[in-house]
Amino acid sequence: MPRILVIDDDAAIAEIVCINLEMAGYEVNQAPDGIQGQAMAIQIQPDLIVLDLMLPKVDGYTVCQRLRRDDRTSDIPVLMLTALSQTQNKVEGFNAGADDYLTKPFEIEELLARVRALLRRTDRIPQAAKHSEILNYGELTLVPERFEAIWRKATIKLTHLEFELLHCLLQRHGQTVSPSDILREVWGYDPDDDIETIRVHIRHLRTKMEPDPRRPKYIKTIYGAGYCLELQNDREEEKSQSVNT
Repeated sequence: MPRILVIDDDAAIAEIVCINLEMAGYEVNQAPDGIQGQAMAIQIQPDLIVLDLMLPKVDGYTVCQRLRRDDRTSDIPVLMLTALSQTQNKVEGFNAGADDYLTKPFEIEELLARVRALLRRTDRIPQAAKHSEILNYGELTLVPERFEAIWRKATIKLTHLEFELLHCLLQRHGQTVSPSDILREVWGYDPDDDIETIRVHIRHLRTKMEPDPRRPKYIKTIYGAGYCLELQNDREEEKSQSVNT
C-alpha cells in the first residue's frame, strides 16, 4: 500500500484530502506545518508528498527545497497543493523541486488522478531497461536504475521527472514532440494547456546538458510546435571531428 504524507495547515482541507486518499486505498500521514512535515518525510519515507505552500513556521517552497537537498528524501515525488494560482507561483514551485502543481479549489478526482500519475511514473521508470526502448543515442545514455544520464562522458543526476522528460524526447529523437504529447506521457494525464509546466523542466534539463542553456544546441524549442532533441550519433560525431581537424 503506497504511503502518502499530506503537509497542510488547513484542517478542513487536510481532512478531506486524507479521507479521500484513504478511501482510494492509500496509507496516509498528516503534518500541520513545514517543520513537522519535513521531519515526518525523513522519518517515514513516504511514496509521495502532498505539500501546501502557505504553511506556518516554514513555507512549502523552503520545505520542498530542503527535501530535494536531502539524499533521504530527494527522490520522493512532491505534489504542491495551493491557493496560489499565478504562473509565477507555479514556476517558483517547480524551481523548488515540485513534480506537479494543483491549485485550490480542486476536484477530488483530479487530485487522485495526479497522485496516481506521479506514483505510476516513479514506479515505471526503472522498468524502462526491461523493454526495447531507446536508452542511448550518440553520447547520451540513460541509466533508469539510478535516474542518471551519461552525457558526454559525465554523469548527470536527474530527478524522476527530468529523467522521464528526457526519455520522452529521446524516444522521438530528431522529431518535434508537442506539448500535449509531453504532458500526456510524462505527467500522465490529459493535457491542460499548462505550457509553463513543461518550460520550467526543459530549462532545468538545459542547465544540466547545454554548454549555454540560453542558446540550446541539443534540446531545441520548435516555436508553435513543441520540443526536439537533436544529438549526433557516433558516425556523425566522427565525421564532424574529421571535418574540424
